[in-house]
Amino acid sequence: MEAVKSTPKASNSGKKNQNGPALENKKLKALRENAPFLVMIFPAVLVVFLFNYMPIYGVLIAFQDFMPGDKIFSPDTIWVGLDNFKRFFSDPQFWPLMKNTFLICIYGFIIGFPLPILVSLMLNALKGKKTAKFLQTIFTAPHFISLVVLVGMLTLFFGRYGLVNNIVEHAGGERYSYFLESSAFRPMYILSSNWQDFGWSAVIYIAALSNVDPQQHEAAILDGATRFQRVIHVDLPAIMPMISVMLIMSIGGLMGVGYEKALLMQTDGNLAVSELISTYVYKRGLTGVPDQAYATAIGLFNSIINVILLVIANTTSKRFSENSLW
Repeated sequence: MEAVKSTPKASNSGKKNQNGPALENKKLKALRENAPFLVMIFPAVLVVFLFNYMPIYGVLIAFQDFMPGDKIFSPDTIWVGLDNFKRFFSDPQFWPLMKNTFLICIYGFIIGFPLPILVSLMLNALKGKKTAKFLQTIFTAPHFISLVVLVGMLTLFFGRYGLVNNIVEHAGGERYSYFLESSAFRPMYILSSNWQDFGWSAVIYIAALSNVDPQQHEAAILDGATRFQRVIHVDLPAIMPMISVMLIMSIGGLMGVGYEKALLMQTDGNLAVSELISTYVYKRGLTGVPDQAYATAIGLFNSIINVILLVIANTTSKRFSENSLW
């Protein structure tokens, strides 16, 4: 009986030994086939590693009494724990900063997220493909304008002596200082950002729409569906997985607004609404008397909020749909 029982085990081990070299050869073959693509992606991976992962150790500054010139790791390092975070939570600027950042991000998200989807569906629905390509080029071009040039354009149009005020004065009205009024900062910031980026953001949805099977549209036409009905029942479901992924990523970066544009548009008149977490971090960490430990703690706190939002968005999407990042 023992000999009989040992026979299957020997045969199974033989199969494993036979499958081992086959799997290794298959992996080597796949590696050779993908070698050009791996070589192409290596520089991008290297850049991400050097500029996104290598500096991560610097967040330790947030837990230290750090001064410019100090070493992050040394016997003289003074560790203060969560004191820098407590300073920020008790800072009078905490709630205004949170409010300003949240409002400008949520308004921008409400306007900016559905706009590229609508534009991509509109361009895909056009019968004239040359017209669609021309419009796509027009919509995408503003993305390549630098922020400095964009703010300069805003100044030329909405400055006190800009085009809009010249037209208003010529019509009998009074000049309005858009850059000095708090109420004008958010509309200018959000609308100009969406104007600059909506065409570029639509590219990914246009690419997804190009994979829609034409036979689906032909079947819908035979069933008597209008063009609008085909957009709703054929095109929109085709890009829904991409919409879900982009929604998760957008929510994950909701509080990650940069400081550059807000800093360029900032004046003493609109400072009450234009001071964001990112601009505050820049000023506290790099201007005046630098307090880099405090600025790092604020930036780390903002990043933690983004991570929490990303996890919540991904978990919610995974629960209610089949689309998620992980």
